[in-house]
Amino acid sequence: MSQQAPQPSAASLAEPMRSRWSASVYDAAHRLSGSEIETLLHAAQWAPSAGNSQPWLFFVCVPGTANHDRLVATLSRGNSGWVPRASVVFLTAAHVRTGEEPGAPAFSDYALHDVGQAAAHLTLQARAMGLHAHQFAGFDHDALAHALGVPPTHQLLTGIAVGVPGDPGDVDERTAARDHRDRVRKPLAEWAFGGGFGEGWVADSGA
Repeated sequence: MSQQAPQPSAASLAEPMRSRWSASVYDAAHRLSGSEIETLLHAAQWAPSAGNSQPWLFFVCVPGTANHDRLVATLSRGNSGWVPRASVVFLTAAHVRTGEEPGAPAFSDYALHDVGQAAAHLTLQARAMGLHAHQFAGFDHDALAHALGVPPTHQLLTGIAVGVPGDPGDVDERTAARDHRDRVRKPLAEWAFGGGFGEGWVADSGA
């Protein structure tokens, strides 16, 4: 297991949450089978959604395909060095409006929340399969949405790079260093409130 996981506060979590972390150095020669990609998509498919609305879309970007080329052409400078090396990249989109006309009603008030859950399910399934997943948003959203033909009823959101660890010597120093940064999280008291806003919850509070 990588030294990046688990962190002390994650030691009591169940797998695959305990060992999940966002790797950046991928083996560019590794490929996933169609059935493996399908399993990852099934994990997203069975995420909960408001009223079973399932307001998600996933674009599959396998190296060597048109979708992958479209993605790579729009990546930010910081992501262009590592994202293309992943075995597969998924792009998430949310069904946000019922029609294409301006002012069309929302498809679901919880679409973004539900897409986030579907993405989380996929990343955890990836870890359960011995893979790593790294989510990102550094790309030209408008240009990529146009290239993919995303209609106004949907909003292109994020990418999820999935693959297996590679050799740090095959990437630039900046990319290699990403996998050795300290992993920290805000303490629970800053965002888990046992009372009103700002009243941090503590384990021995009796709540």
